[in-house]
Amino acid sequence: MHSFFPYFFLGISLAAPIGPVKATLLNLGIKNGFFHAWFFSLGAIATDMLYMLLVYFGIGHFIEFQVVKTILWSFGCFVLLYTGIENLLTLHKVKLNTNFKKVTRLRHSFLSGFFIALLNPLTILFWLGIYGSVLVGGSGKLEKWEIILYSLVILLGIVLVDLFMSSISSGSRKVLSTKFLNGISIVSSLSMIGFGIHFGYQAYQALFA
Repeated sequence: MHSFFPYFFLGISLAAPIGPVKATLLNLGIKNGFFHAWFFSLGAIATDMLYMLLVYFGIGHFIEFQVVKTILWSFGCFVLLYTGIENLLTLHKVKLNTNFKKVTRLRHSFLSGFFIALLNPLTILFWLGIYGSVLVGGSGKLEKWEIILYSLVILLGIVLVDLFMSSISSGSRKVLSTKFLNGISIVSSLSMIGFGIHFGYQAYQALFA
């Protein structure tokens, strides 16, 4: 039986970088608190599980078609640009008092996490590339129960990082100034917009290059 640690750190390596998904998670935690950030991360994890199943059952190659890639790049561009710009326009909702009004339902945070992760080509490339080759690609050497177990270990690494980031982002409301929180929110929003522009460029390249 193989060691758990490589797969655990594989999950951490996916969850730790500040990409469009994590930038949105941090922004939600700062604005609406822990539970909104946590439900957002659960939505993203649901997407991870979906892609794991696609790769496990061998149908992930469908996403390799050029037309599907173009659609994903395009929708990813739209979602990230919309979310980033909306965050910049709602900076005034970041307050330090504990009586702030939650303007977003938890289910909306969950769905936002699901769709942003679903349409994030970086997530897709990870699951089709790294996960597909390291885990499912070795199915000839691993038993089915081992593949399932190691997949759960990968998800555990992702969950722990998301839990940590949700706690940090919501806890920062109590110890940091409004100006500083706004600064973090601006940086995360610009990060989302930057990724959106990048995804839009990739869609343009796929269509016209």
